[in-house]
Amino acid sequence: MVDAKELGKLGEKLAAEELSKKGYKLLTKNFFYDHKEVDIICEHEGQIVFVEVKTRMSPYLSDPALLVPIKKQKQIIKVADFYLKEFFPDYEARFDIIIVITNNEYTRQEHIVDAFYPMV
Repeated sequence: MVDAKELGKLGEKLAAEELSKKGYKLLTKNFFYDHKEVDIICEHEGQIVFVEVKTRMSPYLSDPALLVPIKKQKQIIKVADFYLKEFFPDYEARFDIIIVITNNEYTRQEHIVDAFYPMV
């Protein structure tokens, strides 16, 4: 059986591969700022896309609203704010979620574009 950390890394790898196939340019993975992390940061159609990857072995409890609660969204937004100011000050941001379901029977991904927005 795969442990949670290995499963998460596998999901991030599969998500990055899928994003590349869709024409996204991978900028970095596992970017940390202030002890907070964004799984994947890429560029697509003039936007910087911050992607949270959630990997499960079963589709049970895979509702994105439950997988990325408001507290986690705020952490991602804080990292994104730093990243944009530091590296891409003239770009707009977008926040996506990729849900990866992988097990011995199948692997499936769901890419949710504009999954959440910064609160003003």
